[in-house]
Amino acid sequence: MERTWINARLATMVGDGLGVVDDGVVVSRDGRIAYAGPRARAPEPTGETIDCGGRWITPGLIDCHTHLVHAGDRAGEWAMRLDGASYEEIARAGGGIVSTMRATRAASEADLVATALPRLDALLAEGVTTIEIKSGYGLTVADEFKMLRAARSLGEQRRVRVATTLLGAHALPPEYAGRADDYVALVADEMIPAAHGLADAVDAFCEGIGFTPEQTKRVLAAARRSGLPVKLHAEQLSALHGASLAASFGALSADHLEYADEADAKAMAAAGTIAVLLPGAFYFMRETKLPPVDLFRAHHVPIAIATDCNPGTSPTTSLLLMLNMAATLFRLTVTEALRGVTVNAARALGLADTIGTIEPGKACDLAIWDISDPAELVYRIGFNPLHLRVKDGECC
Repeated sequence: MERTWINARLATMVGDGLGVVDDGVVVSRDGRIAYAGPRARAPEPTGETIDCGGRWITPGLIDCHTHLVHAGDRAGEWAMRLDGASYEEIARAGGGIVSTMRATRAASEADLVATALPRLDALLAEGVTTIEIKSGYGLTVADEFKMLRAARSLGEQRRVRVATTLLGAHALPPEYAGRADDYVALVADEMIPAAHGLADAVDAFCEGIGFTPEQTKRVLAAARRSGLPVKLHAEQLSALHGASLAASFGALSADHLEYADEADAKAMAAAGTIAVLLPGAFYFMRETKLPPVDLFRAHHVPIAIATDCNPGTSPTTSLLLMLNMAATLFRLTVTEALRGVTVNAARALGLADTIGTIEPGKACDLAIWDISDPAELVYRIGFNPLHLRVKDGECC
């Protein structure tokens, strides 16, 4: 099946900038991009032709860090934080991740799918065509795998590419209180080796209220033995050099990074590890320690942006809002922000050969926008100018 979009302005993301083509054409053949470029060099259409009316086309947006699958919410804990309780205090009192764990363990796989679908639909309505979904709220082998199966099911029920990440080392479950090393052994020796076919990557929470660098290292080493790429929650609340540790394992990404330093940035640059910034969590937790964007720029660490959609610290389902927050709070440029939800987000998932840019050979995942300038996607707050979403060459 061939389909051609004409009379469009393209932000291809090819090269170092937006890759703008003013009078552009995109040709899809069997779900792949066969041509993307100026009209003057485009082949004659042989299938359906769609006139875009001068609209802008970007790659389909990519949300490369989410906890979309979970049960329950933590609105009550949020109210406690408004009254002065810290995230760490709530977590140590049995709230936080463990609170969501209890609700998620009690939910069936079908329940998890049903509650996640509205969150997914909100993201798709803003042009998202690929989403990463982590486990991490089950904290047993059976419940973690239940979450991963639910995430896979979302990709079957909606026209979206789902990348799954095993986050078994997200928090210490209550039944392992005082035995963190034993739980890490479960994750490393049992959970990860059995995750093939369900998980595309492995993640961990390297933090004072999570797991130590040494424990995290054991998890990442187990992933490497199992042939699974790694990602890492690092430097969100304190400086443990988790980002450098992740880089030493060739991690796809290190995420959050408020407390990363120059040594971390250098290590990430050398390893090709993407810096995934999560402005929703920064905003929601009223953080003041900014991620070191200038260091990432200086050492040429590519920056991605994601929603971190989760019930405790970033209950958002708007990647467009994250664009504005990344620019306003972290001072990213328009180009950096838009590349952060396309080409660099694809790199953070290890999918740069498949998605993230509009060029021949890539999947024909597109977002078509009613805008006059790409800067509008970053500038506006609470406004969705999506005209049409295209996944694998099919309009949806």
